[in-house]
Amino acid sequence: RICVITLAEAHPLLQSGKTIKNINYQISANCSRLQNKVSGKSKRICLFVFQMQGAQFLTELAPLCRISSSDGEEYTIYSCIRGRLIEVNENILSNPALLQEKPSTEGYIAVVLPKFEESKSITQGLLTQKEYEEVLMKRRSSAS
Repeated sequence: RICVITLAEAHPLLQSGKTIKNINYQISANCSRLQNKVSGKSKRICLFVFQMQGAQFLTELAPLCRISSSDGEEYTIYSCIRGRLIEVNENILSNPALLQEKPSTEGYIAVVLPKFEESKSITQGLLTQKEYEEVLMKRRSSAS
């Protein structure tokens, strides 16, 4: 039920040999994802239930961070999931190469917890690995 947000393997930062210059969780003058402070308790009753206070609520189109590459390109990374922001990965601020070297593990961007009642519809809407690869093939063939 917890969603770990990472760069897709087809993201330009992972494909083109670019160097990441900067990662910024400051979304606007009044909004920094680094200010997200979650507190509360977790209880176990057949599954984990989190009681959280202070977690920022995200929509699918909410920006999580901006990543600048050495060639001047800037990429905004969006949540893509409605839910509460549990944490951002501060380790990538001091070691941005983690995004490229270990994008699915230590190089994650954030952790989001969808509303319990929405989690089933979210997972049903995800692409399988095969469907994802088909989308990538179509995208590549249309770009050629």
